[in-house]
Amino acid sequence: MNNFLVHNNSDKAEMLDIIGINKIEDLFKMIPTSARTAKLDLPQALSEMETQKKVKALANKNKTDYISFLGGGVYNKFIPACIGQIANRFEFLTAYTPYQAEISQGTLQVMYEFQTMISRLTGMDISNATVYDGGTACAEAILMAKRISKKSKVLVAENLNPEYKKVINTYSWANGIDIVYFKNIPDNTDDYACVLIQTPDYYGEIQEIIKPANTLLIVCTDISTLSILKPPSEYGADIVVGDIQTLGIPQEFGGPHAGFIACKEKFMRQLPGRLAGRTVDADGNQAFCLTIQTREQHIKREKATSNICSNQALIGLCATVYLSLLGEKGFRQAGYLSSRQAHKLSEKLTEKGIPTLNKNFFNEFVIKVKNADNYLEKLKSAGILGGIKLDENKILIAATEMISDEDIEKYIENI
Repeated sequence: MNNFLVHNNSDKAEMLDIIGINKIEDLFKMIPTSARTAKLDLPQALSEMETQKKVKALANKNKTDYISFLGGGVYNKFIPACIGQIANRFEFLTAYTPYQAEISQGTLQVMYEFQTMISRLTGMDISNATVYDGGTACAEAILMAKRISKKSKVLVAENLNPEYKKVINTYSWANGIDIVYFKNIPDNTDDYACVLIQTPDYYGEIQEIIKPANTLLIVCTDISTLSILKPPSEYGADIVVGDIQTLGIPQEFGGPHAGFIACKEKFMRQLPGRLAGRTVDADGNQAFCLTIQTREQHIKREKATSNICSNQALIGLCATVYLSLLGEKGFRQAGYLSSRQAHKLSEKLTEKGIPTLNKNFFNEFVIKVKNADNYLEKLKSAGILGGIKLDENKILIAATEMISDEDIEKYIENI
């Protein structure tokens, strides 16, 4: 790929002549003067060396060396260095290829491998090749349930991630779906399209799920917890959704991340997003292609399963590389370490008189303190992000494999 060359004055004059105007400003005549910026108040240009020094000075103002116990849907996980090396190869990184996968066997194969891994982890028959994020996955699964059941009332667990709730509320309002939030599942669910439950839930609690009769069960899960916990297929899930940030994706201030939707085979034609399939070409060689194409790009808009289910192929690639690198044993070990460190911290906090409110948790739990603001500020002054404030007396804490025994001791010493 050649470097971009700036147009010189001769090039600009020729281009202006071809389109029939005298100067570049004429391109913006239709914009009212009141809406234009008179001038950009920018400093004088700097040399490359001076620019580097200035940028480094600005960067040094950032605090990047905190020990993080933050969770709530975005976690500080170990990311092998080669993920970035592979994902940043121009074959994958170009803006066009990951979206129009039809032109790239490599991208199609990655999508196929991603789908296979998600299907194995969730125990479901089929998975799509990512959607925008976990919240979108929840909302799209609800739309699936509505199409399958022909019902427009939905039960959603109260302890679902609050950001996911906001996305669900927006989708549901636009699609005429009545969302009923619950703490305990009603005895009779026949009138509802589905029941959506998150496990572990937003507060880290592992839910005991019993599939309701005559109603679709949607399970939202942190995919990394399935390194140890039972796959949702074993307790009757019809559709499984979640975010894949914990699969080698940086926190990135909350995004971009990606979501997934997996389901039983009988529902696959209602599955939004892209699906990659494996076949053979005319010469009998292995080939990959998009299949069961239900997106608005391929069929009439009114018949599409979704009109706004963005695909996150590049992030799906990162997750696929992450799982390939760790393998089954490494993936399970990362999950075990995360859970062990969380339970170790919980025990030490209990010894200090700070109770854990969860009964069963994987790597995230809620504690009760006298003053959440003071508690977190004291830890922050010691270089520790101690958790997420839920209210004046409750804090959500998460631990991952990135948390060492020394980090836990430092946490305890500074509360």
